[in-house]
Amino acid sequence: MELAHSLLLNEDALAQITEAKRPVFIFEWLRFLDKVLVAANKVDVKEKQKKLVEQLTGLISSAPGPPTRKLLAKNLATLYSIGDTFTVFQTLDKCNDIIKSKDDTPAYLPTKLAAVACVGAFYEKMGRMLGSSFPDTINNLLKALKSAESQGRGEILLSLQKVLSGLGGAAASCHRDIYKNARSLLTDRSMAVRCAVAKCLLELQNEAVFMWTTELENVATLCFKALEGSNYGVRVAVSKLLGTVMATALMPKQAAVMRQNVKRATLEEVLELMATGFLRGGSGFLKSGGEMLKGGASVSREVRVGVTQAYVVFVTTLGGQWLERNFATFLSHVLDLVSHPRATQTHVEAVYSRRCVSFMLRATLGGLLGEKAQIAAGKEICQAISKQMRAVVNDTSGENKAGAADVSASQHVMVCALKELGSLVQSLSATASPLIQEPSIGLLETVTSVLLHPSMAARLAAAWCLRCVAVALPYQLTPLLDRCAERINNLKSSPEAVSGYSFAMAALLGGVHQCPLGIPHSKGKLVVSIAEDLLRTAAQNSRLSLQRTQAGWLLLGALMTLGPSLVRYHLPKMLLLWRNVFPRSQKELEAEKARGDSFTWQVTLEGRAGALCAMRSFVAHCPELLTEDVIRRLMTPIECAMTMMSHVPAIIKVHGAHLKASAAMVRLRLYDILALLPPKTYEGSFNALLRELVAEFTLTDNSANTTTSLLRSLCHYDDSVLMGSWLQETDHKSIEDQLQPNSASGSGALEHDPSSIYLRVPVGEAIPGPLPLGVSVIDASVALFGVVFPHVSFKHRLQMLDHFAECIKQAKGVRQQAVQLNIFTAVLSALKGLAENKSTLGPEEVRKSALALVMGALDNPNPILRCAAGEALGRMAQVVGEATFIARMAQYSFDKLKSARDVVSRTGHSLALGCLHRYVGGIGSGQHLKTSVSILLALAQDGSSHEVQTWALHSLALIVDSSGPMYRGYVEPTLSLVLTLLLTVPPSHTEVHQCLGRCLGALITTVGPELQGNGATISTIRSSCLVGCAIMQDHSDSLVQAAAISCLQQLHMFAPRHVNLSSLVPCLCVHLCSSHLLLRRAAVACLRQLAQREAAEVCEYAMSLAKRAGDSKDNLNITETGLEGVLFGMLDRETDRKLCSDIHDTLGHMLSSLAVEKLSHWLKLCKDVLAATTDEEDSEKKDEMDDDIMFTALGEENKTKPSVAPRWVTRVFAADCLCRIILLCENADKTHFDLAAARDLLVLHLSDLIRMAFMAATDHSNQLRMAGLQALEDIIKKFASVPEPEFPGHVILEQYQANVGAALRPAFSPDTPSDITAKACQVCSTWIGSGVVSDLNDLRRVHNLLLSSLDKVQAGKGSSSQLYSESATTMEKLAVLKAWAEVRMKTLLTPDDEDDLGTDVLPPDSLITLVQPELPSLSRLWLAMLQDYALLTLPAEFSSQLPPDGGAFYTPETIDTARLHYRNSWAPVLHAVALWLSSTGFGGAEESEEPPAPSRAPGLPQGVSATTKTFEELVKDRMHLMLGVSIEFLCFPRPEEPIEHVMSCLQALCTLLDSPCAKTHIAEDQLLAVELLNVLHRLLLTRDPPAVQLQVTAVVQETIRAALDHLRQQRTSQGQEVDSQSTLGEGGDTGELLPGKSLVFAAMELLVFILVRHLPQLNTRVKESPSHVPLRPQRLPEESARLVANTVSILAELPSLCSPAGSMTILPTVLFLITGVLRETAVKTGDNSVPLPVSAALQGIKTIITSPLARVESTQTQWTGLVRSSLASVLEYSQPDMDEVSMLTAITLFLLSASNEIVGVTVLQKGCMDRFRNGLNSSDPWPRSVRCYQLLLSVFQHSSRALSTPYIHALAPLMVEKLKAVECSRPGTAAELQAVQEGIRVLENLVGMGEEQNRVQLLALLVPTLISYLLDENAISSAPQVSKGLHDFALQNLMRIGPLYPAAFKTVIGAAPELKTRLESAIRANQASSKAKAAARQAQPAVQAAPTIKLKTSFF
Repeated sequence: MELAHSLLLNEDALAQITEAKRPVFIFEWLRFLDKVLVAANKVDVKEKQKKLVEQLTGLISSAPGPPTRKLLAKNLATLYSIGDTFTVFQTLDKCNDIIKSKDDTPAYLPTKLAAVACVGAFYEKMGRMLGSSFPDTINNLLKALKSAESQGRGEILLSLQKVLSGLGGAAASCHRDIYKNARSLLTDRSMAVRCAVAKCLLELQNEAVFMWTTELENVATLCFKALEGSNYGVRVAVSKLLGTVMATALMPKQAAVMRQNVKRATLEEVLELMATGFLRGGSGFLKSGGEMLKGGASVSREVRVGVTQAYVVFVTTLGGQWLERNFATFLSHVLDLVSHPRATQTHVEAVYSRRCVSFMLRATLGGLLGEKAQIAAGKEICQAISKQMRAVVNDTSGENKAGAADVSASQHVMVCALKELGSLVQSLSATASPLIQEPSIGLLETVTSVLLHPSMAARLAAAWCLRCVAVALPYQLTPLLDRCAERINNLKSSPEAVSGYSFAMAALLGGVHQCPLGIPHSKGKLVVSIAEDLLRTAAQNSRLSLQRTQAGWLLLGALMTLGPSLVRYHLPKMLLLWRNVFPRSQKELEAEKARGDSFTWQVTLEGRAGALCAMRSFVAHCPELLTEDVIRRLMTPIECAMTMMSHVPAIIKVHGAHLKASAAMVRLRLYDILALLPPKTYEGSFNALLRELVAEFTLTDNSANTTTSLLRSLCHYDDSVLMGSWLQETDHKSIEDQLQPNSASGSGALEHDPSSIYLRVPVGEAIPGPLPLGVSVIDASVALFGVVFPHVSFKHRLQMLDHFAECIKQAKGVRQQAVQLNIFTAVLSALKGLAENKSTLGPEEVRKSALALVMGALDNPNPILRCAAGEALGRMAQVVGEATFIARMAQYSFDKLKSARDVVSRTGHSLALGCLHRYVGGIGSGQHLKTSVSILLALAQDGSSHEVQTWALHSLALIVDSSGPMYRGYVEPTLSLVLTLLLTVPPSHTEVHQCLGRCLGALITTVGPELQGNGATISTIRSSCLVGCAIMQDHSDSLVQAAAISCLQQLHMFAPRHVNLSSLVPCLCVHLCSSHLLLRRAAVACLRQLAQREAAEVCEYAMSLAKRAGDSKDNLNITETGLEGVLFGMLDRETDRKLCSDIHDTLGHMLSSLAVEKLSHWLKLCKDVLAATTDEEDSEKKDEMDDDIMFTALGEENKTKPSVAPRWVTRVFAADCLCRIILLCENADKTHFDLAAARDLLVLHLSDLIRMAFMAATDHSNQLRMAGLQALEDIIKKFASVPEPEFPGHVILEQYQANVGAALRPAFSPDTPSDITAKACQVCSTWIGSGVVSDLNDLRRVHNLLLSSLDKVQAGKGSSSQLYSESATTMEKLAVLKAWAEVRMKTLLTPDDEDDLGTDVLPPDSLITLVQPELPSLSRLWLAMLQDYALLTLPAEFSSQLPPDGGAFYTPETIDTARLHYRNSWAPVLHAVALWLSSTGFGGAEESEEPPAPSRAPGLPQGVSATTKTFEELVKDRMHLMLGVSIEFLCFPRPEEPIEHVMSCLQALCTLLDSPCAKTHIAEDQLLAVELLNVLHRLLLTRDPPAVQLQVTAVVQETIRAALDHLRQQRTSQGQEVDSQSTLGEGGDTGELLPGKSLVFAAMELLVFILVRHLPQLNTRVKESPSHVPLRPQRLPEESARLVANTVSILAELPSLCSPAGSMTILPTVLFLITGVLRETAVKTGDNSVPLPVSAALQGIKTIITSPLARVESTQTQWTGLVRSSLASVLEYSQPDMDEVSMLTAITLFLLSASNEIVGVTVLQKGCMDRFRNGLNSSDPWPRSVRCYQLLLSVFQHSSRALSTPYIHALAPLMVEKLKAVECSRPGTAAELQAVQEGIRVLENLVGMGEEQNRVQLLALLVPTLISYLLDENAISSAPQVSKGLHDFALQNLMRIGPLYPAAFKTVIGAAPELKTRLESAIRANQASSKAKAAARQAQPAVQAAPTIKLKTSFF
C-alpha cells in the first residue's frame, strides 16, 4: 500500500501485484492523490500534469468500479482546476465519445459510467469556465439517458445534477429539455433511478422558474405518482422535491424573481395542491367523474406518507418565523385534511390519516418554534378545539340528520388537535404555565369540555391531554382530579360524562408516577368510593349500565398504578369485588347461560373484562402484595373466567355476533393477566387454556387473516436489514410504521384499548398506541403461549407441533401466509421461553416435528417467514444443545446450498447457518466453521442476485461475530472479498453495502487489539480495513455511511494511532446535520468515544472545519462556539433518547478534559444557553416592524441565527454543566478560588456564576430551578472563604448578598413545589453557616425565609389544601428542620477555624442569637422528628407497634417514601438536639417554665402532656431516644450514607455525653455503655477516615469518664478510699472481666484495635511471622499520632475503673501497650519536639504508677513485679537511635513515682544509671542535655535518700567533668549556654543537699568551675554575646553563693589565689561598667530563655 502513495501512479509496482489486488492499489493511489493535490505545490503539479492526465484518462477505459470512478472523476476535475486547463476540452471530448459509443455490452458499462462521472465532476468543479460546451454535453447525456439501463440512468441523472449545480443560471436554455426527459423517469421501475431524478429536479428547480409557476401542478402530480409503490429512500427524496418546490412557489428566491416577472402562488393554492396528494393520491384530477363519485379506491398509503413528509419539508424550508405568522392557516388546513371523508373511509385509514397529521404538527411545531411561539400555537389549537366542540354541540342538539357524519369527522380533528396540544404542553413542561394560567385561553376548560364529546376517541384524547398537563405542571394534578370527581358525581346520569370523566381520572392517576411529589393519599379513597358507587349503580339504569361498569373498573385499574403503599389499604375490598363479578360455582355458570338477553350479556362480558383488566394492573404494579394467599384468592375468579370462555361461543350463537368484540376483550384481559402470574398457579387449566390459545393464533374461528405484530420483536434486532424493519429507526418512524406488512401495523390508537390511558407509555413513544382488538388478542395469545409452553408435558408439545403443521397444510394462499406467520411467532415465543427457563425441547419425536415445521419455512417466498425460520432454527439448536443435532441441521443446509439454484432457498439456508452459529456460539459450532465460511463466501460473490449476496453476507457477519478468535484464520480471505465487493457492487444495492459494513465491523472486532501491531500481515489487514471504511464513507446511502463510522469507531478503539482524526472529525460534524437519525446517532456515538480520549483534538478539528466552511456552501452550523455549541443546539432539536444521552456524554467528556483550560469559553457557552430566556424580549420589538421590511429581511436573516432559543431541557443540562465546571476547577487547582493569582481562573467569573445560578433558580421550569439552587449551593460552599483582596477582612461573596437573597426568595412562595423549597432550605442553611455575611441585619433576609418555613412546619398536620402527597410535605418540613439544625451546628465552630478570614468576621456566638429565640419550639420539633425516625427504623416485625395515625411529620400511608426523607435529614438534627440537651441540662430549664401547649407540639401525642413525667423519666426517655437512634445507625451505616452523617452522629454522642445527666444515665446502665463501645468497634472496622476514628475515641473517652465519675461517687458514698478490702469496680474479688458485660473489656478491645491498626509492630504475632521485616520506628502522620495519643490516654484511665484484683488483670496488657507505644514512637525529631503519642505515653505511665493501687496490700507483689518489668522494658527499649530524652523521662518517672523497694533493685539501678550516663555523654546537640540535667536534678532531689544516693555517687562526677570541659570550648549558641546553666544548677542543688562537713569539698568542685567561666577584662569587649552571657551568669552565681556559705567559700577561694584574682578583677570590671544595669537587663533574658523542648504536660 505504501507504494501507492506517490503523485504519479507507480506503474511498476502495479504490474508486479496480482490481478485481484490491482483495483485496491489503484483506489488507494486515487485516495492519496485526492488528499495531496489540494495541498501540493502548484508548480510540481503543472510539471507532472501531462503524465497524470494520461494516467487518469487511461483509467477511465479500464472499467473502474463505482467508488473508483467517483474518485477518479473528482481527481481529474481537481487537477484541471489547480493546474493548466488547456487540455480539458480534449478530455471532455474523449469522455463524450465514450458516452456516445454504441457498445452496449455489460463489460463496457463501467467505462461508460466512468466517463459520465467525469463529465459531471468537470462541470461541478469548473462550471462556467468550460464556456459554451455545455449544450452538446447535456444533449449527449440526455440521448444516452434514453437508451441506458437502470444503473446508467441513475449515474447520468446524478451527472446532470452536477452539471446544473456547476452552471447555475447559465444553463437556462437547456432547463426545459432536462425537465422533459427527467420527469418521465420519476415513475421508473428502479427505485434508485426515482431517487436520482428527484435529486436532479431538486437542483433544477433552483433556477428553472417554470417548475414552480406554470408547471407547478404537473410537478405535484408527477411527485404523487412517483410515490406510488415507493420505498423509504424514494419517499424522502420525492417529498424533499415536492416540499421545496411548493415552498419556492410561495416565497421564490429573490434573484429568480428579479429576472422574470413571475406570478407568485398563494398559500391557499399551494396547500390545496398538497391536499390533493394526501386525499386522492396519484390519480390527480384526470379520472372520469363517475369514478370519483363512487368514492374510488382509497389513496395508496405510500403516497399519503410521502405527502406527509413533503408538508414537513415545505414548512421547514419556509422556516420558523413563517410558521409563527401563518400557524392558524396551516393548522386549520391540516385539521381539515383529517376531517375529509376520503381520509377516513375505514377506521384503520382514519387512524393512519390522524397519525400523518399528528406527525406534521409535531415535526413542525415541536422542532421549528421556540417556547414563546409554541405557547402562541397552543392558544391557536385551543381555539380550534373549542370551535369544533361548539359545532358538535349544535349538531347533536339540532335534529340534524347529517350530525352523525359530522361527529365522526370532528372526532378525528379533536384527536389530532388534543394529541398535539398534549405533546406541546408536555415538552414545554413547567414553562407551559402561562398557557394554562391565562384565563383568555381557557385551556383546561376547553379540554375538559371535550370529555363530553359523543365520540369515545375524542374523549380519550382529551383525557390524555389532561394527563400531559398534569405531568408538565404537577400542581394541577390534584385540582384536576378533584374537578373530575366532582363532575362525575354531578353528572352521573349522562353516559358521555361518566365515560369521559372516568377516562380523565384514569389518565391523571396514570400520570402520577411521572410526578415525583405524588398526590394526597386521600385521593385514592376518593377514587375507590367513586368506582364502587359506579359499579353498584350500574344495574339501576340500563341506559348507563355499560358506561358505569366500564368506568368503575377503569378507575380501579388506574388506582393500581399508584403502587402497593396505597393499594394495600384497599386490597380486601378489591378481592371481594373481583370475587363477586364472576359466578361462584360451575352450577351458577350453567344457570347463567340460560338467563339474560344480548344486552345483559354485553354488560356482563364488559364487566368481567374490566375486572380482569384491574387484576392485571394490580399484578403488574403491586408485585410486593402478591402473597401466596392473594394469588390463591385471585385464582378463583380467573379460573372461573377460563371456564366461562368455553361457553361464550354458544352464547354468541344465541344472542348475535355483536358480542364477539366483548368476548374478545375478555380473552385479551385473561391472557394478559395469566402471562404475569407464575404458570405453576394455573397448571390444572393448561389443557383448556392451550386449546384457546392455539385456536386464537391459528385463526380457527376467525375468518379474517389477522397477523400478529410480535414477529419482528421476537426476531433478532440485527436481522432488520433483511426485513426492512430498520425503518423503525428513522425520524419518520411514526408514519412509516403504516407501511409495514403485518396487520394494522402502525394503527395504534387509544380507543382500541382505553386501559392504556393509565399504563406507562412504551419508551420512545409520545402517546400509547394499542393495536386494534383483533391484533392485540392474537399478540396476547402468542405471548402467553411462550410463557406456558416450557411447563407443558412433552406429549402435549408434540400434539401441538403436529397440529401446527396440519393448520399450515389446510390453509391456502394469503390465509396460509397469515397462519404461518402467527404459528412461527408462537413457536419462536415458546423457544425463547424454553431458553429463558433453561429447559429442553423434548425427546426425538418432538424435535423432529419442530424441525419439520421450521425447515419447511426456510424456503418460503416471504422473507419475513424465512427470517423467522432461521431464528427458530438457531433457538432450537440452543435449547436442544446437542452436537449431533446441530451437526444434522448444519449438514442439511450445506447440502441444500450446494444443490439449490433458486434465490429463495439459497437465502433461507444461508441465514440458517448464520443463526446456528449465533445461538450456539463459536465453541459449539467450531467444526462447521470452515464449511460454512467457504459456502457463504461463494454465495456472496453471486453477482446475479443481490438478495443472495445480502443474506449470505449477513450470515457471514453473524458467524464472524459469534466465532470470535476462532475466526482469525479466515480474516484475510473474508476481508479481500469484502473489499472486492465494495469496489464492484453498484451503489444502488444499498442492502449489500450495509451487510458489507456489518462484516467489516465484525472482522475488525475479531482482529481486535492486534491491529496496533506493525507486522506486514497486520499492516495489510489494517490498511484494507481503512480502505473499506473510506469506500463506505463516500457512499450515498446514509446507513452505509453509518456503518463506515461504526467501523472507524471500532478501529479507533483498537488502534487509535492509525485513525486519522483530521479527516474523520469534520466528516462526523457534517453528519450531525444529516436528515437520517441513524447517521446522526452513529456520528454522535463516535464523537463520544473520541472525546473520551482526545477531546482537545476533536474540538480543534471541528473548528478548522468551521473556518473552511466559511468559503464553501455547506450548511454547517459550527460557529465560534465550536462543536460544543453545535451539540448544545442539537439537544434542542433531537428527541431520540439514545442520541440525547450520547450528546450529554460527549459534552461531559469534553467538559472534563477542556473546561479547566478554556474556562471562559465553557462558562460563556453555559451562560448563553441559560440566558436564552431573557433574550426573547427582543423578538417582540421585531413584530412591530413593517410587513414589507420583514419579507425582504427574512431570506437573509434566518440563515445566520440559530433557529430557536435553547429549550428548558437544554438549560437544565447547562446548569448541571456549571456545577461540574466548579467541581473540576476545584479538583484541578485550588488557586481557582484565589483572586490574588490572576489567570483565567474561576474566581474571576464569579459574577457570571452567580448570575447563571440566579437565572436558573428563578426560572419557570422546576427542573431548572432545582439545578440553579444546586449550583448556588456549590458556589457558596466553594467560595465562602475566598478573601476579597481589595478589602482585607472581607470575603468576595459578600457583594452578592442581594443576589443570593433574591434567588432564594421565590422558592419560599406558597405555590412552590416541596422539593424546590426543600432544596432552598438547604441553600439557606449553607449561606447562613458559611460565615460570608458578618452583619446580622444582612443575614435577616435569608433568616426570615427560614423563619417563615418554620411557621409552616409548626402548623402541624392537616394544614390547608394539599396539592401533593403527604410525603412531599414530610420532605419539605424535614428539610426546614434540617436547615435549622445545620445553622445551630454552625454556631459551634470555634473561631480558630476561621482565622484566615480576617478579624471582623461574625463571631459564631452571634449566629446563636438567630437561633436562640426559636430554640424552644425547634427543640420540640427536632425531638418529635427523631422520635419518628426512631420508629421508622424499626425492623418490619415491629410494624404493629407503630402509631396507627403516623408520626409528627409522616402519615402511615406514605411511610415508605417518608423513610427516605428522614434518612436524608436526621443526622444534623440529632446533633442539634444533643447540643440543646447538653446546654439546657436535658431541657430541665425548659420543662419547668411552661408545659408545651398541645397545639404547638406536634411531636407529643395529645393525651400525654409532658408534665406528667418526672424529670428523671424524661431524661431516661430522651437518652434512650438519642442513643437508640445513634446505635441503630452506627451498627450498620449503609455504604451510601455520606460520611458526614457518621460524623454528625458521633459528634452528637460526644456532645450528649458531655452533660452530667447523660453521664449518670450511661454509667448506671453498664450494658448500654458496653453495647455502645461494641458498636463503635464495629464502626472502626468498616469506616477508615481518620476523622471518624478520632471522633470515636472522643466518644469512648466520654463514656469511660462517665463510668469513672460514677465509680468515684459510689466510693465516696461508701466512704472508703481504695484499700485492701475494697471490691468496688470491675473485677470484684476475683479480678475476672466478662466479655460482653465488662465495660473495661469492651474498651480494651476497641483501643487495642486502633493501636494495632496504626502501629502494627505492637502485635507480637506480626513479629513472630516468618515474613516479618523489623521496621525502624517512624514518625506517625499527624492524624494517626493524635489518634494513638488519645487511645493511650484512655488506656491509662482504665485501671482506675477496676477493683484492685480487676486492675491486676488488665495492667499487664495496658503497660505492655503503653511501653510499646513509647518504643515505637519515641523517635528523634529534627526540631526536638516531642511527638504526641510519646507525651501521652509518659503521662499514662505517671497516671498508672501514681495510682492508689500501689498501696493495696493484697496485690503488692504483683504490683511490684509489674512496675519492675515495665521499667525493665523501657530500659531495654532505649536504644541509641531512639529519642533518649523521652526514654530518660520515662525512666525518671519510674524512679520518682515508685518506691525505692520496687525500683531500687540492683539490676534496674545499673540499667538506669547506664542510660543516664549515655545521656550525659551523648554527642548529641546540647538541648538534649538540658533535659537530661533537669531529669537528673529531679532524681537527685528525690525525697528518699536511699534512692537518690547511688545515682548521685555514680553520675555527679561525670557531670562535673563535663562542666569543667566548658572552659576550653565555650558555648556558641543560646541553647548550649542554657545546657551549661542547667548543669550548674544541678551542682548548686547538690551543694545545698550536702551535709555541713562536706560542704567545702562540694564547693571546691563548683566554685573553680564557675570562675573558669569568667573572661578577663580585655577579652570581654570582643567576646560574642553568648560567651558574655556565660561570664555574667557565672559572676552572678558566685556573688550569690558567697553570702550563702561564707566560711566554706572563703576556704575554697583561699586555697587557690589565682581564682581569687580572676574573681576580683571580674567584680571590678562589673562595677566600673557604667551600664551595669543595662548589662544585667541584657543578661536576664538569656537566663530565662525557655527550654527548647516543651512537654505539653508537666509530668512532675
